[in-house]
Amino acid sequence: MKKDYYEILGIDKGADAAAIKKAYRKKAIEFHPDKNPGDKEAEEKFKEAAEAYEVLSDADKKARYDQYGHAAFEGGGGFGGGGHMNMDDIFSQFGDIFGSAFGGGGFGGFGGGGGGQRRVKGTSLRIKVKLTLEDIANGVEKKIKVKRKVQADGVTYKTCPTCNGTGQVMRVANTVFGRMQTASPCNSCQGSGQVMDHKPAGADNDGMIVSDETVSIKIPAGVADGMQLKVSGKGNEAPGKNSIPGDLLVVIEELEHDTLQREGDNLHYDLYISFAEAALGGSKEIDSVTGRVRIKLEEGIQSGKILRLKGKGLPSLNSYGNGDLLVHINVWTPKKLNKEQKEFFEQMLEDQNFKPSPTKNDKSFFEKVKEMFS
Repeated sequence: MKKDYYEILGIDKGADAAAIKKAYRKKAIEFHPDKNPGDKEAEEKFKEAAEAYEVLSDADKKARYDQYGHAAFEGGGGFGGGGHMNMDDIFSQFGDIFGSAFGGGGFGGFGGGGGGQRRVKGTSLRIKVKLTLEDIANGVEKKIKVKRKVQADGVTYKTCPTCNGTGQVMRVANTVFGRMQTASPCNSCQGSGQVMDHKPAGADNDGMIVSDETVSIKIPAGVADGMQLKVSGKGNEAPGKNSIPGDLLVVIEELEHDTLQREGDNLHYDLYISFAEAALGGSKEIDSVTGRVRIKLEEGIQSGKILRLKGKGLPSLNSYGNGDLLVHINVWTPKKLNKEQKEFFEQMLEDQNFKPSPTKNDKSFFEKVKEMFS
């Protein structure tokens, strides 16, 4: 079972952005690979801290984590979460966090803070996936065709002549404090230490071509409209032998259902019945996300009554079980009556059995709304 992100960083849920950043920097420096060479346990804790920081430092991801926990980032690498971050991802995204603690945050010859050669990461792609309530109820695997940039076959790279493969250039400047030497990423190779040596036919100036690829995405049950799924490494590739592909960001779009309305994990269904059905009772078939279900109507059921079908709603992302299906009873009043029908109801006007006499068990509209949301 994955550890709580707040526990990993040693902070509480009320921590602000500055406290989160400070806690991550402390953990990252403590378990940094340069400080713990060959220590696999320290490396894992370093990755855990980076994953926790990636989520908690982003207001949107943090809000989803606070609501759904780790389940908000399940499937295809996580809903914007760290997933399986590698060292290059970490230094590429958070290298500046380390400041000068490790000479710019480098690791294994690559860094994200300006020190030494670095790996270039490709840009991310964003697509929308439309899901029905049935898809959301059961979870689904979607195969999506994606157009992404990849390195062309036959492209080759050579050491950058400007920086001699170091990924940085040194500059000396005269200041009031004397001559000072500074290092900055090489503009010729963007810090990768490599430039293209051979460009195949059909490739662009970076040696890239556009390719169609079918990506399989596993979407867990219980997702909601607007949630974002990250599929690591399925975005655009970047130039260079040691580059890192970007990510594919999949935004969930929930399609409107014909008869069901969603409210969190609960579903609502409006059931219209006739006077006769309300008076005599009986049974009716209604829609649910798992198929048609039959419900029983008691004799004398009142309009506005809510029947709660336990567990017939949507599954929770937090694995807390399923929501409920709430059936709202609406007694349909006919708008036109024939002569015989009018005579019948005229006779019933003074009938005591037809006169409203609510009891304490017949709750008011406001009580029903309060009960529904509790």
